[in-house]
Amino acid sequence: MWLLILFIVIPLIEIALFIQVGGAIGLLATLVIVIGTAVLGAALVRSQGAQAMANLRQSMNELTDPTEHLAHGAMILFSGALLLTPGFFTDAVGFALLVPAIRLAVYKALRARMDVQSFEMGQNPRPRGPQDQVIDGEFEEVDPEKRPTHGPSGWTKH
Repeated sequence: MWLLILFIVIPLIEIALFIQVGGAIGLLATLVIVIGTAVLGAALVRSQGAQAMANLRQSMNELTDPTEHLAHGAMILFSGALLLTPGFFTDAVGFALLVPAIRLAVYKALRARMDVQSFEMGQNPRPRGPQDQVIDGEFEEVDPEKRPTHGPSGWTKH
C-alpha cells in the first residue's frame, strides 16, 4: 500500500516542483539544472561507490561484519537511481543519501528495526545438517515416444 502511495505522490511532487522552478527561472535553466544534477550525481555515485567497494573488500579480508558496508553500497546505488531520475525531489533525496552521516543514520535506524539471528564468516562454517547422509536410489531413463504433430506436406516425400 505504501509503495502505491509513493508511486502516486512522488510524481505529483516532481510535477509541482518543475512548474514552480520552471516558472521562477525559466525552461532552459531548469533543464540545465536537471541534467547537471544527473551528471554531478553520477560522478559522486561512482567515486563513493568505489570507496564503498574498497571498504567492503577490507571488511571481507579482515573477516569483520560487512553488513554496514553492504548497506552503504546499497544506499549509494539507490541514490544513483534517484539522481538519474529527472526531478528536484528525487535529486534532493539522492544527494542526501550521498552524505555519509545521513547514510549512517539511515543504517542505524534500519538496524534497530531488524533482528539478526546469526552471522558467520570464515573458512569452515558450522555444518547445517548431517554430513554423512547418503540416499541410494535407482533410475531408468525414459525417452518419450515422438509423435508428429502434423502430417507430411506436399513438398516432402516419404
